[in-house]
Amino acid sequence: MQISKLGAFAIGVGVGVTALAIVRTAGFKKCCAKVVGAGLTLKDEAAAFVETVKEDAQDIVAEAKHNNEKS
Repeated sequence: MQISKLGAFAIGVGVGVTALAIVRTAGFKKCCAKVVGAGLTLKDEAAAFVETVKEDAQDIVAEAKHNNEKS
């Protein structure tokens, strides 16, 4: 079964209009806000974890240098 160019265009317009209607709903906007908020929270938690690992590594290096100086 072949769809004519006009039929394909009409389907595309219909999908576009439907998508635009969904994007403009308050529920979709709330959902997007929740997803973005969760992403920002995850980013902040990851940054805190990386900072903790960095501090621990610096402590290990400082302790190793101190131990090396004692020897």
